[in-house]
Amino acid sequence: MANATHQRDVINQAGFKMLTLCKSQMEKAKDAFMEHDSDLAEEVITKEARVNALDLKIEEDCEKFLALYNPVAIDLRFVMAIRKINFDLERIADHAYSISRYVDDMDEKIKPELLQVLQFEKMYSTIMEMFDYITTAYEEKDVSLARKVFKKDKILDQINRDSFGIIEEEIKKDIAVIKQSLILFSVVKKMERVGDLLKNIAEEIIFYIDAEVVKHKKKK
Repeated sequence: MANATHQRDVINQAGFKMLTLCKSQMEKAKDAFMEHDSDLAEEVITKEARVNALDLKIEEDCEKFLALYNPVAIDLRFVMAIRKINFDLERIADHAYSISRYVDDMDEKIKPELLQVLQFEKMYSTIMEMFDYITTAYEEKDVSLARKVFKKDKILDQINRDSFGIIEEEIKKDIAVIKQSLILFSVVKKMERVGDLLKNIAEEIIFYIDAEVVKHKKKK
C-alpha cells in the first residue's frame, strides 16, 4: 500500500507539472502572438517536445498504476481523471503551439484596434482565470473553484460567437486587414477550444473528488 501511495503521489505531481507547463505555454504563445515575437514563439514551439514527453510519461505511469495496484473507489477515479486531464492539457499545449506558428505567417504585429474590437485581451484573461481556478482546485481538491470555470467558459463562447460578424465588419471597412483578421479569427477559435478543454478538466476534478459526473447532466 505504501508503494501505491508513493506512485499515486508521483502521478499527482506529474499532473500538476503538466498543468503549470501548459499554462506557461499559453501565456508565452499569447505574448508571442500579440508582440510578434518570433524568439518567444520559437521557445513555445521547441518546448512542445517537453510537453509531449511528459504526456507520455503520465500515461505510462497511470497504466502501470492500474496494472500493479488494481485501484478501486477514489484511487480508480483519481487515475481515470488524471488520464483525461493529461489528454486535455496536451491538446491545450497543441493550441499554444499552433498560435505560436502564426507568428511566422504575419508580416507585422496585429493591429491593436483589431485586438480591441474582438475582445482578445478579455478572452485571454478569462482563460488565465480559468487556469488559476483549475490549478488551485487541483492542488487543494476544491470543487467549488472547479465549478467557477463553467461560468467563465460562457464568456469565451459569447466572444467566439460574436467574432465572425465583427471580422466581417472590419474587413468591409478596410480590406487591408483581411489577412490579420483571418489569422486573428482562427486564434479566437483556438482560444475558445482551450476554454472547452479547461471546462473538461474542471469536470474531471469534480468527478475525482466528489464522484459526480457533470458532463452528461442535462442543461437546465
